[in-house]
Amino acid sequence: MKTTDVFGPLSVLNVLSRDHQMELAILAESLTPVSTNPEPNTFVSSSFGQEILPTHTFANAPDVEVLIIPGGFGTRNEVKRAPVECYIQNVFSKLKYVITICTGSAILAGIGLLDNRRATTNKSTWNTVVFLGEKVKWVRKARWVIDDTPGVTPVWSSSGVSAGIDVTFAFIKMLYGPERAESVANIMEYDRHLDHEWDPFANIWSVKVDSA
Repeated sequence: MKTTDVFGPLSVLNVLSRDHQMELAILAESLTPVSTNPEPNTFVSSSFGQEILPTHTFANAPDVEVLIIPGGFGTRNEVKRAPVECYIQNVFSKLKYVITICTGSAILAGIGLLDNRRATTNKSTWNTVVFLGEKVKWVRKARWVIDDTPGVTPVWSSSGVSAGIDVTFAFIKMLYGPERAESVANIMEYDRHLDHEWDPFANIWSVKVDSA
């Protein structure tokens, strides 16, 4: 995973939790610390990642209302994706909301939970993620996308990495109102993007068209 995918949204929610009752569960296959280091490669051998401590496993996870799915290198590893996919398939229909950050949308796309629904993802890895979800209505140019198709769990998907912060603010605005979202942003001294269609990175990474 990428640290900003996780701690960008959590930083926003940490401020919100000062005056709204909230509970956090960090889920993984086991309680072993999860590393943010990329997979070994032939170019560099940096060891500059962090380790995140899960609070629960998928097997003993508490009931969750809002599931945030971060992206990162693990979303491209079939072995690492498998237990995550199994958990999501089991709980998806019970969730009130799902928020995907960056390539976290690849997890939902790969198991068909975004079929015929609108979503976006990291533009630098666009082709890789889109390949996993050929039936998804991928939106080329978007900071975030909301799909609230009736009868299924709403999915809020963000573009790459830092876009997870902006989709979290948009989510807070929807739940608690614009004044609360603005208050949290001011406390954090964060200049958020308010336009969900703001996305210069689609052109930078030569993403050509929306998918059908």
